[in-house]
This record gives sequence, C-alpha cells and structure tokens, in this order.
Amino acid sequence: MSFGSLLRQLRYSQNIGIKKLAANLDIDYAYLSRVENDKLRPSEKVIGKVSEYFKYDRDELMLLGEKIPEDIKKILQDNPKEALSYLREKFSGDDYKS
Repeated sequence: MSFGSLLRQLRYSQNIGIKKLAANLDIDYAYLSRVENDKLRPSEKVIGKVSEYFKYDRDELMLLGEKIPEDIKKILQDNPKEALSYLREKFSGDDYKS
C-alpha cells in the first residue's frame, strides 16, 4: 500500500473532500492531490499533519511515505546483517523478491 492510497482511504472513511482536507491541514490542494495520486512523496511535515489529523501511527505513515523513522534507521545502520537476515527470513516469499 502506498501513502497516497492510504490517505485516500482515510479521507473517504471520514467522508471529507480533498479540498476540505487540504484546507484543514493548511496544505496546498494541488500538492495534496499529487501526494494522494502517488505523483509526489509527502514531506515529513505533511506526514505529521496527516498523522495528527487522522490519529494514525506516524511511523507507519513515514514508511508508506518512503521515509525511515530515525530510530529504525539507527537500528538498521547499527545492525545491518542482523536486520536484513531477520527481515528476509520473516517476510520471505515471491512478493518481496526483486
């Protein structure tokens, strides 16, 4: 799932139009539309606003927005072999092979 598709899902679940959401988040409508349509990655500031507005886990939104939370980045950098081995073992399968 992408950040944009989750954003659309959250917006629909609250029956709110994209223009109204953009105004509520104090974000340009065109920018939010591009984010929702996966044409643009959201900034960390926008991710924070969306997280707060919808009361949704910020770290999950960060990952969906292709940003890595700082604590996770540190874990990966400090333990690259173990982290890769764990993730590959835990989530092995054809869906994750490149």
